[in-house]
Amino acid sequence: MGIESTVEGVTKTMPIAPLILRGRIVTDHLIEVGGRGGDLIFHTPDARRFADQLPLGDPGRLADLYALSFENILDYLEALGKRLDMRSNVHLQQACRLSYLTAPTTPPIVDASYAALSAMFARNHVREMAEKTVGIRYLEGWVEEELDGLRLGVRCFGARTLHIIAGNSPMISALTIIRNAILRSDAIIKTPSNDPFTAPAIAQTMIDLDPDHPITRHLTVAYWRGGDEAFEERLYQPHNVEKIMAWGGFASVKHVTRYIQPGLELVSLDPKRSASIIGAQAFASEEGMADAAKRLATDIGAMNQVGCVNARVVYVQSGTDEEGVDRLKRFGAATYRAMLDLPQAISTKPKRYDQELKGEVDAIRLSDDWYSVIGGAEEEGAIIVSHMPDPVDFATRLGDRTANLVPIDAIAEVTAAVDAYTQTVGVYPESLKAELLNVLPLYGAQRFVTLGHAVEATLASAQDGIEPVRRMGKWIINEIRD
Repeated sequence: MGIESTVEGVTKTMPIAPLILRGRIVTDHLIEVGGRGGDLIFHTPDARRFADQLPLGDPGRLADLYALSFENILDYLEALGKRLDMRSNVHLQQACRLSYLTAPTTPPIVDASYAALSAMFARNHVREMAEKTVGIRYLEGWVEEELDGLRLGVRCFGARTLHIIAGNSPMISALTIIRNAILRSDAIIKTPSNDPFTAPAIAQTMIDLDPDHPITRHLTVAYWRGGDEAFEERLYQPHNVEKIMAWGGFASVKHVTRYIQPGLELVSLDPKRSASIIGAQAFASEEGMADAAKRLATDIGAMNQVGCVNARVVYVQSGTDEEGVDRLKRFGAATYRAMLDLPQAISTKPKRYDQELKGEVDAIRLSDDWYSVIGGAEEEGAIIVSHMPDPVDFATRLGDRTANLVPIDAIAEVTAAVDAYTQTVGVYPESLKAELLNVLPLYGAQRFVTLGHAVEATLASAQDGIEPVRRMGKWIINEIRD
């Protein structure tokens, strides 16, 4: 789907990211938008022209979702998943090709992410997600409980929700659509400029599947530039939406908070950073060090380090004396080599290395008394080894396969490095977790993983220290008295 444009006698077809409006594909009132990174210009309907049509309006219209059993919902999602096969789905194929130009990752990684979409809709997978993150019986009807002698009926109802999604993975669009369906909610998805095509492609597949199905008709997908206060002030009102689920960076989440008021709840998946902690056991043998280096390379390099889950600052119990720092340099070199050896579907040379970060990295190359920089000359990623037990002062900018190894003498030193922004903590060896599990959450850590498995997050568990799916629902009680 595209529109022809002639510039200086040359005609080009510019793609369209359609507005999906409850089972309808809208391509009217197009405006020109630049994708993130400047590699693509696309057209999309001016969402401001449809401001009154985006919200559901009467919340009673959610009733059609309650005519469906949970098994009916699984039937729909299972059928949708089968149609999201990259080998045959032309909507996804086109979205994938266009995402090469807008995504923060490279084509091999984009391909791998799109290829994984279909499996997310597998029946058993969705059932497990619903059971673990909400409880299917609470979705299906009133569950009677007794509290302090009082009989209570409890049920989880859907809500009219605006989803401001992140664009670092196409899987976020799919996850949002699945969560919306199992909760029997109504969703408006605001797509990001670095992934404006995935959600419309899935929605078009839903329309192909059944344009009149209640799940299809409770999904709207639109792009608008964040920060359009006149438009957002009009849309972000309790009579339009009850909840806003916001993913993204600090500025975008902070911006959304200005609209929060009684009757409009924010469920925030804030920007996070992740770290790794590697115990002295990694240096007990050459084999152990090589194993830890490969695992760490995966946690740094997977998805080219665009996820919150990726390791950035790594605390290593190598010792802080000269011998310890030399040990850490050898470990850093092994990690760098392992990172370059990762399969293309997992990690590649970054699409566009952050030039401000490059300036910082190049600057500390000159401070070789304090830091060693391994790699990075070709903007392929780098490992920075601190010579003292402190991270670099630009640690929050680390990305594009660039990590900082910090030597420590004792594991207790890592508590100072954990705060409310800390999401995933990769640990090596597994036995070291016993010292950390009941301590680091007090400082802010939200997820522990075995080193090397940071990006293998299950979708059927808590996220960022909260239970977002339960928060997306409305928990209604019925007090039953004689």
